[in-house]
Amino acid sequence: MKVIQIARPNELKILEKANPVTDQKNNVLIKMTAAGICGSDVGIYHGTNAAAVYPRIIGHEMVGVVIETEANATRLKKGDRVIINQVTSCGHCYPCGINRGNVCDNLAVRGVHIDGGYCEFMAVPEADCYVLPETLSDIDAIMIEPTTIAIQSCTRAELGKDDTLLLYGYGALGSSILKIARLMCDTIIVADVVPEKLEEAKKNGAKYAVDIIRDDFEAKIKSYTGGRGVTVSIDAACTKDSLMKTLVATGNAGRIVTMGFSTQAVEINQFLITSKELDIRGSRLQNKMFAKAIELINAGTLDLTGSVSHTFPFLEAQRAFDFIDTKDPSIRKIALTFGA
Repeated sequence: MKVIQIARPNELKILEKANPVTDQKNNVLIKMTAAGICGSDVGIYHGTNAAAVYPRIIGHEMVGVVIETEANATRLKKGDRVIINQVTSCGHCYPCGINRGNVCDNLAVRGVHIDGGYCEFMAVPEADCYVLPETLSDIDAIMIEPTTIAIQSCTRAELGKDDTLLLYGYGALGSSILKIARLMCDTIIVADVVPEKLEEAKKNGAKYAVDIIRDDFEAKIKSYTGGRGVTVSIDAACTKDSLMKTLVATGNAGRIVTMGFSTQAVEINQFLITSKELDIRGSRLQNKMFAKAIELINAGTLDLTGSVSHTFPFLEAQRAFDFIDTKDPSIRKIALTFGA
């Protein structure tokens, strides 16, 4: 089979590898049909993802069809369309023991620490596969994985109906979070630097929009919250000053969720944290959220259709990554597609 491997930063290779075979652990064989390109994949390609281990077959938004099963696979059958969980955990460390396997002490993420979905076939445990909703195409189904990340962040934030949420950043991550947050919270403020994105956010459920560059950020937040600040902030921009901005914007006893993976030092202010008694929480990957995302889709509550803006054939991955680097404003989400 052919695979896409990042040999080292900025070096993408198409390689030939032996087809995987199933065993008692990896008891289902999946023929890949679609895989998403995430910002973290771009980070691995460019060498800015601190978690990546090279060389690596990347890809963690992985959709395919079951073509073979072992006898001990009892839930899936040949022909089932599935999405594959990117998180693998040990099951016996402290985080696993408190049901937080997404930060397992021995965490291995497909496409980051171990090989992922930019390959023609994968052998994986049946337990890591989730049957896709019939209403969702393979291409649109890659968006289930980003949705699980969004559910995780809102869960970590303990977001509730009466909260006022600041969603700082409205890129691919922020737009996924908004789709979930609007189901849980009535008042959402989106902040971004691109006016067109802010208009889109308001159409998609944000009550207010703040232009970080052109508006007086702090004054706008105060005007929308009766002067006290938001109760919850989610930093989906992950820039050098975004955490500090959320510290300023969040009111007393509020919660702040960070999602960035940069190792660069950022400015914070301990007085703001201590005096307001803020909770600052990280949100990484997702913790068993695939079933919840699929439940929302099947219920008609969540619509992921039309989120992918561009598709490229799997073997044209280099062209897809080059296109992403152009920063073309039409890019929302890119999917790689696999031949029949």
